[in-house]
Amino acid sequence: MNTAKPPAAQAFEVSGLDCASCARSVEKGVSTLAGVSTCSLDFTSARLQVEGEADPAEIVRRVEALGFGARPLGTTPPPTPDPAEEPTSLPRYLLRRRESWPALAGAVLLLPGLVFHEILHWDAHWIEFPALLALLLAGGPVVRAAWRGLRINREVNIQALITIAVLGALVIGAWVEAGMVVVLFSLGESLEGYASARARGAIRSLVSTAPARATRIRRSSRAETRPTEEVVPVEELEPGDLILVRPGERIPGDGQVARGRSTVDQAALTGESVPLEKAEGSAVLAGSVNGEGALEIEITRPVTETTLHRMLRLVAEAQSQRAPVQRYIDRFARVYTPAVVVLALLVAAVPPLAFGAPFWNPDPDTFGWFYRGLALLVIACPCALVISVPASIVSAITNAARTGVLIKGGAHMEALARVRAVAFDKTGTLTEGALTVVGVRSVACAEAESSPEPCEPCDELLALAAAVEERSEHPVGRAVTLAARARLHDDRIPVATDHRALTGRGISATLDGTPVTIGSRRHLDIYLPREGPHRSHAEADAQEGRTPVVVEMGGRFLGTITLADVPRPSAAEAIAELHDLKLPTLLVSGDSKGAARYLAERVGIEEVRAELLPAEKVRVMDELRSRHGPVAMVGDGINDAPALAMADVGIAVGGDLGGTDQAREAAHVTLMGADLRLLPRTLRLARAAMWTVKVNVWFAIGIKAVFMLLVLAGLGTMWMAVMADVGATLVVTLFGMRLLRWGGDLPEPLTG
Repeated sequence: MNTAKPPAAQAFEVSGLDCASCARSVEKGVSTLAGVSTCSLDFTSARLQVEGEADPAEIVRRVEALGFGARPLGTTPPPTPDPAEEPTSLPRYLLRRRESWPALAGAVLLLPGLVFHEILHWDAHWIEFPALLALLLAGGPVVRAAWRGLRINREVNIQALITIAVLGALVIGAWVEAGMVVVLFSLGESLEGYASARARGAIRSLVSTAPARATRIRRSSRAETRPTEEVVPVEELEPGDLILVRPGERIPGDGQVARGRSTVDQAALTGESVPLEKAEGSAVLAGSVNGEGALEIEITRPVTETTLHRMLRLVAEAQSQRAPVQRYIDRFARVYTPAVVVLALLVAAVPPLAFGAPFWNPDPDTFGWFYRGLALLVIACPCALVISVPASIVSAITNAARTGVLIKGGAHMEALARVRAVAFDKTGTLTEGALTVVGVRSVACAEAESSPEPCEPCDELLALAAAVEERSEHPVGRAVTLAARARLHDDRIPVATDHRALTGRGISATLDGTPVTIGSRRHLDIYLPREGPHRSHAEADAQEGRTPVVVEMGGRFLGTITLADVPRPSAAEAIAELHDLKLPTLLVSGDSKGAARYLAERVGIEEVRAELLPAEKVRVMDELRSRHGPVAMVGDGINDAPALAMADVGIAVGGDLGGTDQAREAAHVTLMGADLRLLPRTLRLARAAMWTVKVNVWFAIGIKAVFMLLVLAGLGTMWMAVMADVGATLVVTLFGMRLLRWGGDLPEPLTG
């Protein structure tokens, strides 16, 4: 009998994680299972990635044996978070979390010892008994975690180090301090858990962008019959279903407007700051907010393939991909802990044996070397150091995703911060990627070129051209028709008949019995005089990359209409912001030199390389890197994919609103919207993230070094060391989480 093998790559959500050492214990425990090739658990997102043929049920059992919970993550979207479960305040979180109750009770019992023993230096047995009870209450979970680490992982984890330190304190009679160490450690884990839960809550809040239910409608064959409505879970929607989205509601699925007209706010997905007009035939995205009009939308994708769901999947994967600096810190932490443990043993043994220094505490105000060694065991906890990087990186990735920018991992966030030059493709990247009417010149016009103000002869020429192009699917035809409808009333556009496409030459139709032709540049010599302003304007337009078309009626030249792929409205501002960041820019295009130079001048790009093949764009990336350093390439087409992959950071423009799948796959970053100002914002965010990482790392190392010196000098206590570690962990976590709300106000120095 054949049995299906479990998938080679599996993902799980782990619950109960309080600190980074918990995540490392789970990683080590799962990695020892048979069939597990690699295992990685990101503490901040609580996402466990396992590769191999291990049974998922066995993985869950191993995680539970280590004292945590786990559930497999399937292909369906994660459930919408319950607001009641989110940690809105610290007191509510601690009271709702049963694991915190023993530590809270222990903290109350320790108050007499803290006041009378540590502050007033009283010495009485009635002070120590409440401390012993606090130790028993809060110490149980710590000892169990230490035993699980020894039994399953064969490792001395931080809980084991705390247990050893507490047992040593009991041996020398420091009952109050032993209780304080355990209670502070347990409360510290709860506080770390609260900070991490806040970070995970911010990440999960992306899920709530899409509603859980949709109003599906069915229409009868009789037009006068009202459609039937039913409210269904979004998981039941299938391509072809028709749904109703009322004003102010969120759109539950990707689709196409079948009926209605409205504005739609897509800011949560694409970063577009202005709501977009949507009418029949317009594409809409799940998670966007409908405006003032009701829309009937035909679903085009199942819920697991919506743009929003794919964004969430990419963000989840990105959170689990560690940046190089994070991998370095993890390796350092693995060396740091055993090194400090060895140092603690040497501190406890060498001074008494070699120099006759006191091993036990000689008096209440002096610490013996055994006690100092115990305090160093507490300092060996690397939690603050380990969490300093992911707290910042994951917060920055989440911030970017909220504005419609997908960064595929911490390594790419780090690379973004190092970018020293930016190269742009032209068509579809800096430009709209679609032709637009930019000039209308009628022979009946007083001047030989279009004026900013509408001209009656030019309006008549545009109306005539729209009548001929009305049924055309050619980009020129669509642009002329859209321009006429935007500029003129529908009754100004006449009705033409006998539409015929002239392959490679244009299109013709009949108007009041007279043939009318809209011709390409090939018609210049046929209908356009060789001398005169119309001819010179048309030739100048062609040299600058614009497209002039000729309008003739019954063999008589009527004028020209000029079309162009216009720059994106945000292009010039985005380039200016990049220059403010001291980043040189380069235009790399397969278009003509004239068209490329004209666009570069309009948007402010300094250097132009035109008429390039895809392979030549790759060579330009190498050249730019040798001159400036790490380079970013911004593009949207198939021909950009090699350069996007070769650049230090490849950035695809358009997401689901444009661009190609090849560009998105090759790129490391995707701008889901058309606003290019997201690019300099993302570069500033990356710099702010790496600056925050550096501050966090140096603070975590510095606080350890300071307390290590204090302990060695006999000025630091165990409970002070625990409090310092807990405080440092909270500081670096909360400092990194500031990036969730970053809006450009944090420092962004250049990073090497």
